[in-house]
Amino acid sequence: MNSVSSLRLTVRRLGFGLGLFLCVWGLVTANALAAGPGTLTVATYNVENYNSADRRTEAGYRPDYPKPEVQKTALRAIIRRLDADVLALQEIGPRPYLEELRHDLKNEGLDYPHAAILEADGLDPDRHVAVLSKRPFTTVARHADLTFKYFGGTERTKRGLLEVRLAAGGAELTIFVVHLKSKLTERPDDPQSELQRAGEAEAVRDRVLKIFPDPAAARFLILGDCNAGRTERPLRALLDRGKTPITTWLPAADSHDEVWTYFWRQQDTYERIDHALVSPGLRPSVVSAKIFDAPEAMTASDHRPLVVTLKTE
Repeated sequence: MNSVSSLRLTVRRLGFGLGLFLCVWGLVTANALAAGPGTLTVATYNVENYNSADRRTEAGYRPDYPKPEVQKTALRAIIRRLDADVLALQEIGPRPYLEELRHDLKNEGLDYPHAAILEADGLDPDRHVAVLSKRPFTTVARHADLTFKYFGGTERTKRGLLEVRLAAGGAELTIFVVHLKSKLTERPDDPQSELQRAGEAEAVRDRVLKIFPDPAAARFLILGDCNAGRTERPLRALLDRGKTPITTWLPAADSHDEVWTYFWRQQDTYERIDHALVSPGLRPSVVSAKIFDAPEAMTASDHRPLVVTLKTE
């Protein structure tokens, strides 16, 4: 090999090595920005019918059909990039579907050894709330007994309220996961189920206040799909009761300063219906709240994840 060829080979090797270094450095930097020392990342994500459901597919309408593999692959890619310490899920199927997701994520390098799910006694047998966590839970409570008054009768919340607690630095953190009633109209005197959804939110609020009568001294988050905007009655119910502040709503945006978390395909509209609400006692620990955008987002789900970073020291 002559000197010119040798020099070219050396340059190519250096270029490959530099490219590999920059790639690894970029991944390390991204992870450090997502969850640096002394921080905890908590994400909420509606994974859009990760179950068997009636679906419209490229081959036509299919009853009781699993979530397509292309959607699952995109979903796992997003969850791996999130790399959240704690991941709250909505619209996950019964426990075998949660275990499938955990198993596939672990095979792809992301291990969530701790999991909890609330299957709300058959009120919604197909869509549940759950939590995956890298950290062990100190407590798991499944509140499937929440009730509210509705047109002279009593109703239970469709998906209940999942509560998990874990150690975060020198203090305990409580996470409540919700998925309030959809906007599907089920009775003509309650268009878009607004009253039912508000009743569910009030039942959640009352249970949270029963657990934490003094939110100013409490450290908790309420996360999930509320099927309501910031100024609508369900959100207002979760923010305060009378003169008692319960939570603060966390603003969030994606890398393009867009604030939507849900794309309604049928109406071709974008909305912010997924929220993170923080107790007054935890608010000083909030570092940031962001909406995660990625090329796979529109394939994986009709929602985008919302990520909260907390200081733990």
